[in-house]
Amino acid sequence: MSKQQLSHSGYVCAPYLHTHESVELKEFWIASKNISSLYFVTGTFSSESKPYFSDSTNHYLLAKFLDGASTCRDLSKHNQEKTSFVFDVRDDLFSREVVGETNFVSVYYVEYGENREDFQEIANLLLKREKISRAGMGGMQTFCTTPSRFEFPYAQNIVVIEVASEKSHQSIKKYCEQTRRDVNRKGLTMTNLMSLSILDQLK
Repeated sequence: MSKQQLSHSGYVCAPYLHTHESVELKEFWIASKNISSLYFVTGTFSSESKPYFSDSTNHYLLAKFLDGASTCRDLSKHNQEKTSFVFDVRDDLFSREVVGETNFVSVYYVEYGENREDFQEIANLLLKREKISRAGMGGMQTFCTTPSRFEFPYAQNIVVIEVASEKSHQSIKKYCEQTRRDVNRKGLTMTNLMSLSILDQLK
């Protein structure tokens, strides 16, 4: 049973508020062996997810971590007034080399369908999109000094994709939206949670 609860790798998205906590967290993650990549990003939340995360802000630190439990401890120490998100990737759907650098990360949630066939269907559809370099599925935890009034009901059905393209962030966002529609046409309700446009790589 305990093996099922072992920590996973994944992504963490923490608000960058130009406060002491934000700056300290950034410096800590730059030095941390648990953080493999660190980016400064602009975050955009979908109209469907905004009611759950009304305290969202514009700028975030996005990091790829090796150990989720360690990352959660970091956020407990540097908890902020805006919500931080930890995405544990339990299932790596695929990872491959694509042309260009990763400059966009899109996070979705699946409203219906928790069986392997549904997730395999999503993986097959994402594989057809040649600009997607990596896709994974897992769960989400949030950290905030002021807890949300509404519990997010799809926290265990998260899909994260990395996109590499030389095109503008607006163009990539449209590309991701088309990908989402392709999935929904198959009868699976995949909804955008947030879109993260990479502005600068810090590590």
